[in-house]
Amino acid sequence: MPRSFYLVLVVQFISTLADNALLIVSIARATELSSPGWIIPVIKISFTLFYVVLAPLAGPLADAFPKGRVMLGANFLKLCAIGWLVGGADPALAIAVAGLGAAIYAPAKYGLITELLPARNLVRANGFFESVTVSAVILGTVLGGLLISPWMPVWALPVWLPDSGNTSTTLLAGMLVLVAMNALATLLSIGVADSGARYEKHSIHPTVLLGRFYRENLILWRDPTGGLSMTVTTLLWGVGATLQLIVLRWANEALGLSLAQAAYLQGVTAVGVIAGAVLASRFVSLDQATSLLPIGILIGVLIPVMLTIQSMALAIMLLIVVGALAGFFVVPMNALLQHRGCQLLTAGRSIAVQGFNENGGMLAMLAIYALGTALNTSLTILVLTFGSLVALGMTLIYLSPRCRIAIQWTPKGL
Repeated sequence: MPRSFYLVLVVQFISTLADNALLIVSIARATELSSPGWIIPVIKISFTLFYVVLAPLAGPLADAFPKGRVMLGANFLKLCAIGWLVGGADPALAIAVAGLGAAIYAPAKYGLITELLPARNLVRANGFFESVTVSAVILGTVLGGLLISPWMPVWALPVWLPDSGNTSTTLLAGMLVLVAMNALATLLSIGVADSGARYEKHSIHPTVLLGRFYRENLILWRDPTGGLSMTVTTLLWGVGATLQLIVLRWANEALGLSLAQAAYLQGVTAVGVIAGAVLASRFVSLDQATSLLPIGILIGVLIPVMLTIQSMALAIMLLIVVGALAGFFVVPMNALLQHRGCQLLTAGRSIAVQGFNENGGMLAMLAIYALGTALNTSLTILVLTFGSLVALGMTLIYLSPRCRIAIQWTPKGL
């Protein structure tokens, strides 16, 4: 692997760690402001929204400039978002700005991998990348729990900050840690090497962008391998984003944990995810990805098991097992989608299409969860609903004619 790949890994880890810690800090800030319960999924929606809205522009933007420079600008935008939160901004608005930076950042970081590495190394690279990303997602949640815990000092806001009426907070120390992390990610982005890949320039007129993006979606969805892998990742990312919030609620209601303690519990899932991703990167080749679909069914079956658990030890075991299965399954499917997308489109545009669909799935699932929370739906019904979505959805995908065609079409020896 080239040295620039490992630098991208470091930037990805720090940036993603800060993003997910920001989610917990924003939830705590909303609680501090006595916001209603449904605002919690809305905060998550605010972060995800720009992934969908800017998808037609994000891909061409990532391809129009050296991707390291795009990463630099995106991380700086996220740094500004944290600064705005420190200044007393509404947490849903501040995290939306961070989501804007993340939406610009995503096609650049994933596109750079496909530019730096040959196809034969993509599963291995994605094993590293997804291990780092998913671990940062989960450990970022743990870090967020630490940043809102009583262990953090309570500092007064600087006197030069304007009084917006919402600036009084006990979370300043945690927010400043996030400022430092995003500043570090921004500085490291300066050193990301230019892969040398260049693409044909295209118009950025909205009508042209939307028309081309629509055609690019059709190309990837109609391809047997691309369409199958994108269906799987869209379903899993959508449900996974919602389960992150459900696990926080389950830990509180079933195990009696505070928000900070529930955030720590999510960290154990990283152990399983890393193990599964490492095993996939070592033992699964790109042409074997489609054979792993039954694992997706098993993940859906295991989700409702959490409802029977009252013990911390059993909760940890379940989260490790589910994490391992998810890491082993998602890494090859994601690598297959990236490889096929780069063949059919360009690196940046294929990642933008992937991000649009996966984050669209996340928005839909989060909206369902927000509505369920507003209607005071029980945790049992929510868990059974999302577990069934995974199990039944993956079963239908596995039994579909498209799955058989994709298995036949996937080139051997990748």
